[in-house]
Amino acid sequence: MNIIFALLLLLGGSAGHHPQSGSDQAANMLKSAIHSAVEASRQNEVAASANGSAAKTDPQTDAPKVKGVYVTAYSAGGARMSQLLDLVDQTDLNAMVIDIKDDAGYITYKTDNPVLIKNGHPQPFIRDIRGLMERLKEHNVYPIARVVVFKDTVLAKKRPDLSFVKSDGTVWKNGKGDSFVNPFSKEVWDYNVEIAKEAAKLGFKEIQFDYVRFPEGFEKRADSLKYAKNGKTRVETVADFVQYARNQLSPMGVRVSVDIFGYAASVPAAEGIGQDFNKISANVDVISPMVYPSHYTQGWFGAKDPDKEPYRTIKGSMVDTFKKLEPLKDRQPIVRPWIQDFTASWLGSGHYVKYGKTQVEEQIRALKDMHIDEYLLWNATNRYTQGVVYK
Repeated sequence: MNIIFALLLLLGGSAGHHPQSGSDQAANMLKSAIHSAVEASRQNEVAASANGSAAKTDPQTDAPKVKGVYVTAYSAGGARMSQLLDLVDQTDLNAMVIDIKDDAGYITYKTDNPVLIKNGHPQPFIRDIRGLMERLKEHNVYPIARVVVFKDTVLAKKRPDLSFVKSDGTVWKNGKGDSFVNPFSKEVWDYNVEIAKEAAKLGFKEIQFDYVRFPEGFEKRADSLKYAKNGKTRVETVADFVQYARNQLSPMGVRVSVDIFGYAASVPAAEGIGQDFNKISANVDVISPMVYPSHYTQGWFGAKDPDKEPYRTIKGSMVDTFKKLEPLKDRQPIVRPWIQDFTASWLGSGHYVKYGKTQVEEQIRALKDMHIDEYLLWNATNRYTQGVVYK
């Protein structure tokens, strides 16, 4: 890895999933993760799964080319859902990624599953989950269940033994007050897979796992916290979870996808948080790199301010993505990036532009020029730009 390039990355930027405000938090997350990548640059990149090299089989060969939007549980269970369904009906959009287990760790609908009730905290943000699934079916919406995995304040509070505990006996929290659960724990794996299985039974066609990683900057506190280990590295553990989840879910006919930092395709493995782009990609049906232009720092892909050059930034990120995936050959997943439909005003005057029809379409054009015809749009408030031509 070019060290000068790495130092440029460390100068600023943001790359959490998916901040639209709070530049300090986002920048710190990026810096911590890229610090890990710089440390990892001394090692060789691992390009393939640790568990074989057989070609993949897609559990949904009849699935559409997915063009979707993110939908919170509040929107899915509230009045905004009508507007979002209208957007899908009136455009070439055809999918929704809906929170089933959210960023705090809440299961977002009422469930009678004893395993989920034991470890989770169901909150009926979606008051009628079966009614929602019928509604999606009526509008020909391809339903994707978003499950936030290891960022889980709810489970960490309920089961400190499944989290990271400080020397004073309290559960560790990050700067925002969020806690993570332990990726080394098989019990944590099974809990999240059980949520995914229930989502599949409800009718979701795909499970999208997010926060499939250790906490940002974990390598700096790994030796000071108390937690169970499994004898494997963080990278191996995260990849093993993804493979385990896919093995459990594929027989149910659902795809497995994972969200990952967009810059992960441009740098070596982030050992600190346990994310290796290729190890994860080898074990999923779909990989969704978060390539928001606002999340790249000055100088990425030759752009002075990447947020102001969405076409160049997206195209550059896809060049790196395909180059990164080349060693996987017929084990490559579908590449379905997250793109930006929000304005990153936290970048400061002169470093961002207001995102609208032109900026969204420029990102789509870059993907099309790279022969990518699937994508997801992120806006935390679910207010998407009107009049966009989704090609």
